[in-house]
Amino acid sequence: MERFRFVLLILLLALTARAVAQGERQSAQPSAGMRGDGRPVLLTEVSGAIGPATAKQIADAIDAAETRNAPALVLKLNTPGGLVTSTREIIMAILDSDVPVIGYVAPSGAHAASAGTYILLATHAAAMAPATNIGAATPVQMGGNNPLPGPRPAPADPAPPQDAEPSPKPPAETAEDTDPATGNAPDRAPGSATDAAPETGREAGGETGRETGRAPAPRRGDALEAKRVNDAVAFIRGLAELRGRNADWAEAAVREAATLTAEAARAQNVIDTVAASVPALLTALDGRTVSVKGADRRLSLAGRAVERVEPSLTTRALGVLANPNVAFILMLIGVYGLIFEFSNPGTIGPGVVGAIALVLGLYALNQLPLDYAGLALVGLGIAFMVAEAVSPSFGILGLGGLAGFIIGAAMLVDTDQPAYQLSWAVILTSAAVTGGLLMLILSFAVRSFRVPVRTGRQGLLGATAAVMDWQGERGHVWIDGARWRAQLAPGQSPPAPGGRVRVAGLDGLTLTVETAET
Repeated sequence: MERFRFVLLILLLALTARAVAQGERQSAQPSAGMRGDGRPVLLTEVSGAIGPATAKQIADAIDAAETRNAPALVLKLNTPGGLVTSTREIIMAILDSDVPVIGYVAPSGAHAASAGTYILLATHAAAMAPATNIGAATPVQMGGNNPLPGPRPAPADPAPPQDAEPSPKPPAETAEDTDPATGNAPDRAPGSATDAAPETGREAGGETGRETGRAPAPRRGDALEAKRVNDAVAFIRGLAELRGRNADWAEAAVREAATLTAEAARAQNVIDTVAASVPALLTALDGRTVSVKGADRRLSLAGRAVERVEPSLTTRALGVLANPNVAFILMLIGVYGLIFEFSNPGTIGPGVVGAIALVLGLYALNQLPLDYAGLALVGLGIAFMVAEAVSPSFGILGLGGLAGFIIGAAMLVDTDQPAYQLSWAVILTSAAVTGGLLMLILSFAVRSFRVPVRTGRQGLLGATAAVMDWQGERGHVWIDGARWRAQLAPGQSPPAPGGRVRVAGLDGLTLTVETAET
């Protein structure tokens, strides 16, 4: 029997070695339609909002392409936008890539809006499928206080409104006062009406603002928005100029939320080509020269096989954890577990689960743009609720902690992207559940104060005891599992052995008893 097992093992090893060798020979041979070197083009698909998981997915795909010395990596894009921090991480990874990265907006009906536009312009070669669009890259501040794209509204008075009729030219610029020979206004001596404007800040008409040629001082909100928009403009223009694309349209995509269809984008030199499929894309880009980290490289893509790079399990888990609603629920589970553990020391299980959930929730929130005031309120709310469980304060700490937790949760994630905002349904549901738990804890605390004392002196008063023996005014009784000396209260008749008496007082270690009513 042992010899049979040994022979069977040898046969299995031989078959395994043969299968491995055959697989290596097949992988070394080029597939049908592939180039002679057999290297496939890698492709990874980016769908949905741009976030931390997307940044990791693209970084992993670029690493895989560099490790395998792939001729190119195709990013198949279909995104409404996403987080600024993740977008910059992706673009830095693309710019630092040793492998040409091809941006491809597909399938038909897809779009690369907002953050997707930046990513597409950063790629070494950009393409779109028919019936797709890009643009609308204006940065938006959370809270909805952003003006509409386009010309900015006029400042408040004393400057005239923007849509007012243009003021007439000053007399020095009218037709009667111009030089017939040159068509220009004649020179005026110092002290004339037009020369007084720089000194008084007003023109002849007495108005200030744009008529003086000086822009009014911006309001704080306008200045912050201008900084945000100008930073985005400089960023997107730099990407377009680096790849030799239409930088003026790129600026319009930020300042005016301009958008383009695939054909219009190709006509305006925003993308390189329009292709209906990935094979058509590789054929269209074959032979094109791109700049990879400052060095020209000629693409050799036609006829190559395409191999998909799927997100890793870690990336998918990060995608789930990066959902702020998931992170918030994990934090709640952590809080509930810790409260239960502190209320019932020694149970261990709830504390372990709560600690793990709380750490995972904090890790998930760390991947998102946080408002630190909101995070501080959430932390303070947690501390108050835990303190309520440890030392009940009849709801003061608990309700204060609940209020801080909910307000902080509403402020927690600072982004305008709906995919990365906390749902009010989750916030209100968690508030109701947390409030219910706190009311339950509070009811137990109130009920405990209404229960009579069962131990010590107060626990003995009013309790009944069994008479063990009795002589005259003194005897012994049995109560709470112990034998006590007892004496009669004034005016009471001696009890019979085996009878019942009620404890009326305690004098040292001697009970004062009276006859119990039957």
